[in-house]
Amino acid sequence: MSDKRRPISVMVNAERIERPVLVRQHLVDFLREELDLTGSHLGCEHGVCGACQVMVDGQVVRGCLTLAVQTDGKQVQTIEGLSDSGELALLQDAFLKHNALQCGFCSSGMLITALNIVRHHPDSNREEIRDHISGNFCRCTGYQAIVDAIESVLVKNRATEILGASL
Repeated sequence: MSDKRRPISVMVNAERIERPVLVRQHLVDFLREELDLTGSHLGCEHGVCGACQVMVDGQVVRGCLTLAVQTDGKQVQTIEGLSDSGELALLQDAFLKHNALQCGFCSSGMLITALNIVRHHPDSNREEIRDHISGNFCRCTGYQAIVDAIESVLVKNRATEILGASL
């Protein structure tokens, strides 16, 4: 890897980080090795498995395909930050209730994808949920429990909207 560094200023989980980074360092390596945010995992390192996912400016990205220097001036949210903020609470509870967490390796990426579904595809049905999570590999659950968990949150949110609108 090149020893060339470039300074960046990035908000990571609402904390400003300013430091020089290796120009070819992947975002997930920066998060794990330099910031000790180890929730995102290195799986395939080819952008296929989804274990390394984080959010950059609200968009889900593959941390193994994104360079840390590309986040200069941006906001990065990791599983740790999303968890601490409470944004994932309903999904975390649903994943636990539906036994959608087993070994945990894919869980951070899967929860970030699930949050993206809740935020941007709230009317998704089971088939659409399966399509949305198709970029995340899980070798333990067989996906049924994950779909059940995500669907339960979508149904609960829709019911809350209906009840809120009728009050």
